[in-house]
Amino acid sequence: MNNDLLNILSNSNKDIDNQKLMDYLAGKLSEQEKNEVERWMADNDFANEAVEGLQDFSSKKDINVYVDQLNKELNQYIRHKKHRRERRKFQEQPWTYLAIFLVLLLIILGYIVVKKLQQ
Repeated sequence: MNNDLLNILSNSNKDIDNQKLMDYLAGKLSEQEKNEVERWMADNDFANEAVEGLQDFSSKKDINVYVDQLNKELNQYIRHKKHRRERRKFQEQPWTYLAIFLVLLLIILGYIVVKKLQQ
């Protein structure tokens, strides 16, 4: 089985083996194993929808192309989100420094005023 297909399912479920799920899609399971997978899908609506969607592909090559496309788009999304987060973090820091500076300045001015009033 292509490792890219298992990559997309790497953390998808803990109840059933991903290899068994891919074998189910390929029709390589015994009747008992098929029943086990189908019972699991009956209890998990999301997995059921995902398997039904994957079964609509007419050939294994289509699934490979789709998985490659999903992984590529996911990597682009993650890179873009990381870039935005880093840019936002950089933009927020000057305001933080300015706020800290103003608070310290007010504390120092307050201290000076209190000292002058005591004399």
